[in-house]
Amino acid sequence: MTSAKPQHYFETRVPLSEEPLVAASRLARSGLHDDYVVYENSGRWSFAGGALAELSLDREGARLRQVHAPEVLLPWDGQPLRQVQRLLDGVTIRDWRAYGWAAFELSYAKDGDLEHVGDQRLLHLIVPRTEVRFEDGEALLRSADQDTLAAAMEILSDTSTFAGFRPSPVDVRTAGAEQYRKAVGLAVDAINGRQLQKVIFSRVVPVEQEVDFVGTYVTGRRGNSPARSFLVRLGGVEAAGFSPEIVVQVDGEGRVVSQPLAGTRALTEDPVQNARLRADLLSDPKEVYEHAISVKIAWDELLDVSEPGSVDVEEFMVVKERGTVQHLASQVAGRLAAGRSAWDAFGAVFPAVTASGVPKDAAYDNIRHHEPEARGLYSGAVLTVDQGGAMDAALVLRTVYRKDGRTWLRAGAGIVGQSRPERELEETVEKLGSVARFLVPTSTGTPTTPHGI
Repeated sequence: MTSAKPQHYFETRVPLSEEPLVAASRLARSGLHDDYVVYENSGRWSFAGGALAELSLDREGARLRQVHAPEVLLPWDGQPLRQVQRLLDGVTIRDWRAYGWAAFELSYAKDGDLEHVGDQRLLHLIVPRTEVRFEDGEALLRSADQDTLAAAMEILSDTSTFAGFRPSPVDVRTAGAEQYRKAVGLAVDAINGRQLQKVIFSRVVPVEQEVDFVGTYVTGRRGNSPARSFLVRLGGVEAAGFSPEIVVQVDGEGRVVSQPLAGTRALTEDPVQNARLRADLLSDPKEVYEHAISVKIAWDELLDVSEPGSVDVEEFMVVKERGTVQHLASQVAGRLAAGRSAWDAFGAVFPAVTASGVPKDAAYDNIRHHEPEARGLYSGAVLTVDQGGAMDAALVLRTVYRKDGRTWLRAGAGIVGQSRPERELEETVEKLGSVARFLVPTSTGTPTTPHGI
């Protein structure tokens, strides 16, 4: 690849006068950049806007555009994630962090097979023109030019906020319900016929009202307890989500973690009812089996990329509360083997077994056959990856989506041999509530008076 002149950021630190959720959302709302990603990782927020470098992947290959350098296209060679790594190695911005998303359909193509891939983009990453990281009461601002850095500082110093975010919930019970029940019944037959062990089917709920994504993100984040959260407008895709789990996390020392969640009960406002549902979740053979096979697959996948003897189940079948539901959760961890990178770990576990099935190839066939449309970002990932090799990839669930003028919600349930169609449908309703009750119409999400966001 042609070399380019190294780029650098202008940087400054300022005290943070408001909570990071509000500050990051203010930057998204400001119009400072048309495309952006807001990402929350374990209570630490970042804002990434514009692009000094932009990487995309589709059936033609991997493409890198960056300022002051010619465009680089690596034609499809059957190893797309290695091409992504190669292009990122050519990014000339010092101390970069890339932000972006991967579509579920990347799972079909990551091992080289394009049979089930259309013209859609499979992965889209940016190394931002402006980046703000919020931590320990401070904001670290970085921008490619001093004027934009100053503009970002001015936005963060603004004392006015937004008022009057009034959610307008949508009905999530009826859309596609009958088709979903039938699909679950067919999946149970296939599982009992030993074609596969588990599959996750989802259903789509259209949203007819115009949605304020920034307002929905702020309101929904305050009403949820996610493992990760994100607000995305990138490559024609918009999303505001409250992810219950990560796909994979890799730190700079090569420690790799996957956190499968499988098995669900509702989370209500009644503590007594929640305790009863929790006890039922922990003792239900169907839920325990569904969870156990998911953990086994996560274990097997990490074995492929980890040092021998390093893979361990560090946490097994605890209950995590995520918005309107509670899940069985485990944590599987290992250490990357010599010569392996975060992209190898990502490729090993993507897509999350808890959003696809067991075995994955058989689950893919069933998903393509029974679901009404391609998944796109749903059950894919929103992720960050650092120049030093660290990666954090959130599973895209509990999310509202917009593309090409269309807005929708989507949720699924894990189906095994003991599944009942009505209960699996009810599980999708419970999960959809984590987002549906926080949807803010555009008319109520407009900045008004400084009374608090």
